[in-house]
Amino acid sequence: MTPSSETAQVMSASDIERALTRIAHEIVETHRGTAGLVILGIPRRGVPLARRLGEKLAGIDTDFDSHDQVGSLDITMYRDDLRTTGARTPEPTELPASGIDAATVVLVDDVLYSGRTIRAALDALSDLGRPETVRLAVLVDRGHRQLPIRADHVGKNIPTSRQERVSVRLAAIDGVSASDEAVVIQR
Repeated sequence: MTPSSETAQVMSASDIERALTRIAHEIVETHRGTAGLVILGIPRRGVPLARRLGEKLAGIDTDFDSHDQVGSLDITMYRDDLRTTGARTPEPTELPASGIDAATVVLVDDVLYSGRTIRAALDALSDLGRPETVRLAVLVDRGHRQLPIRADHVGKNIPTSRQERVSVRLAAIDGVSASDEAVVIQR
């Protein structure tokens, strides 16, 4: 961030928690429970968000096992920008022991922007199995889609310009305290 850039906080730590709680309730309502449900976070920030979402789902439905039904999905080798952004270190893909075949998979990411990350996630997912349904949960939807992809569960819609940057700061990734977690727009 340059010294002349302006930063505006659009979600606080408590806003993030409320959004995740609401998304968890929406998932249970839409799915009519948690049987056959798998939550997969997209690295980097989607993974801790998926884990937190899994804990909330377990609090709503005691049949949901947040250790066995939450995992991660690395999309590094499926990205279409590897030629322009340089090398990336792949993150682990961790699937439930039961796999994803015939499951309802909820992909979790922090910010939905162009849709290209989700396209890569769908490609990666198709190489690992055949879910019955794939849904998408994001903390922030900022618009500007380049592909016809839409989130099923959104924490907050934040209209932005293409020049603005939306940053999600999480304790598990960014080293901030839990009370300092936030979503900020940098102009």
